[in-house]
Amino acid sequence: MTHDASALTLPEELILLALDPDRGKPTCRARDLAYGTAGAVLAELELQGRIREERGRVQVVNPLDPADPILAAMLRTLDPPAKGRRRPGIRARRWVGDYDRYVQEKYLDSLVERSVVSRETRRFLGVFPYHRHFPGVPDLSRSVLDRFAAAEAAGYPDHRDRVLASLVSAIGLAGELTRLGRTGRTVMKTMRRSEWTAVAVRYNVKQHESGNGWSGHSGGGGGDGD
Repeated sequence: MTHDASALTLPEELILLALDPDRGKPTCRARDLAYGTAGAVLAELELQGRIREERGRVQVVNPLDPADPILAAMLRTLDPPAKGRRRPGIRARRWVGDYDRYVQEKYLDSLVERSVVSRETRRFLGVFPYHRHFPGVPDLSRSVLDRFAAAEAAGYPDHRDRVLASLVSAIGLAGELTRLGRTGRTVMKTMRRSEWTAVAVRYNVKQHESGNGWSGHSGGGGGDGD
């Protein structure tokens, strides 16, 4: 059971930053959070030295399984190290669009199993089930929020914090989370443009807004959240 916020992966941190503790649903669009969670998986894999990005494509550089079982499963969906191919790897933005809801659902299930969040199942019109997710005990979401605020106040000195902030901006949460107003939003937007995972997420967010989102492996989401 996870009781330490420092043990959380980037996708888990992003989910906790996005969840409204009172309503049990994301403070951004649920699909945008799903894209962000998928992008955060790629970011975490890069931070762990498993993948790299080249010209918009994801390349596996270390195929050994990470400790996190969801990360391990997601790494196996990416191409193995290239052997003489001209354009190795899958496009980052395509992978984000294919695996967004699947990844979000897996991480929400994992957070529930470890009591990081609790789940309430409700029914729309008394028939159609949907989920709400609330902070567990202890409330790690508060620790994640406080750490995010401290990173912002310090100017994001750590690369991991910069990546997380860029993903926050990519899914439209910067205004909700910044404590520096317009300046804070601008800083996160600038970082977003330089982080390839956030660029891939933002592309899918904009495509979905225009009705041109990817169709692929996406499965059921972790709640209605709209």
